[in-house]
Amino acid sequence: MTYCVGLSLDRGLVFMSDTRTNAGVDNFSVTRKMFTFEVPGERFITIMTAGNLATTQALISLLEERSKAASDRDPTILKVPSMFQVARLIGATLKEIISDSTSEGQTSDAGFRATLIVGGQIEGGPPRLFLIYPEGNFVEATEDTPFFQIGETKYGKPILVRTYDRSMSFNDAAKLLLVSFDSTVKANLSVGLPFDLITYEKDTFQVHKKIRIEQDDPMYHSISTGWGDALRAAFDLLPSYEL
Repeated sequence: MTYCVGLSLDRGLVFMSDTRTNAGVDNFSVTRKMFTFEVPGERFITIMTAGNLATTQALISLLEERSKAASDRDPTILKVPSMFQVARLIGATLKEIISDSTSEGQTSDAGFRATLIVGGQIEGGPPRLFLIYPEGNFVEATEDTPFFQIGETKYGKPILVRTYDRSMSFNDAAKLLLVSFDSTVKANLSVGLPFDLITYEKDTFQVHKKIRIEQDDPMYHSISTGWGDALRAAFDLLPSYEL
């Protein structure tokens, strides 16, 4: 399993993913699930993946191959004119890979499915964030739905819903995501460190910060411990239910 979150803020975009993959309870490994494509001064695109590892690796490899041979393989995500077209192209490529991997097309085997978060900005348009489904269709983040999760989403969602603020800083957004990921790690063995974090400041068309948060990261441990202590303190302040 996996856990990835993309946030849309006034300042830009924030992406975080875990790196754990597993094939059974005794076979875990570390695999990158966040991938960035850039044309300096013109476009910035980040993709996060969840689902069948063979499918997601094939998707990224095919996108990279077509991007490196851009003059011969139009369209590519490095040349299409808008983030909407980027989402359409990535969705079509995902659908193509899943269809090619199954003997009877899309519905023959759910084991090949994958879901993506795609975000970024192309010159002339605003930063945009999309959730792409295995069928190739997608939805876009809005004022009412300002973030997307994929993978093991249920444990980390409550803190996002209660605390997210579009005007928050990148530092506070990173803190929020670390709490969300910490809650997920403590509840589900299939999600684990290290975490990959990218922040993107709008109209810069390049990575703002790119960090890998390891198991021994002191700030992560401080946030994890502090959140646990704060929850216990808040619980003690609540009135007891009279029976």
